[in-house]
Amino acid sequence: MAEIELPKMEELEKIKIRSFERRVALTTSIFAVTLAIASLGGNNSTKEMLLAQQQSSDQWAFYQAKSIKEHQARTQRQGLELELAERGEKMPPEARNKTAALLGQVTEEEKRYQSEKQEIEKEAKALEHERDLHRAKNPYFEFAEVLLQISIVMASISILADTPVIFHFSLILASLGGFLTINGYLFLVRIPFLHVGP
Repeated sequence: MAEIELPKMEELEKIKIRSFERRVALTTSIFAVTLAIASLGGNNSTKEMLLAQQQSSDQWAFYQAKSIKEHQARTQRQGLELELAERGEKMPPEARNKTAALLGQVTEEEKRYQSEKQEIEKEAKALEHERDLHRAKNPYFEFAEVLLQISIVMASISILADTPVIFHFSLILASLGGFLTINGYLFLVRIPFLHVGP
């Protein structure tokens, strides 16, 4: 019968340590990928928030310009109405007809500006809503990045200290970071303490 050589305890311990180190290294790479995804989401959220804010400001400036034109048309309309009321019967028929035609044209312009303002206001408010949505998503990405960075450090420490408890703590942190990343993209749950302002 052939003699079977059993591995020494030190060799078994080294295999066990290497297995733990591999598992931690693989898991840490998953943490790093999740961190990259969270970072991308945070950067995109910030860019989209700033872009929506800029576009909203542009729309409100456009709204203001239309308001000024509407006000000018209203003032001109009121002046023409006053002129027709005061001098209408005394004006030559040709001048009265031209004034009445101009009054109709100015009245239509005033209505058009008012209508255009309403559309611009809707667009501006939609952009503000988009800005607010991206602003609300951004803290999830920020906290996710922090948790994932800490989990990577904790996982590295667990290898150096050969302590599975620290590794398990890093798994908890990474899970929370992963959840916050997913929530940043999908906005499934609104966590009150992560929201500042309205």
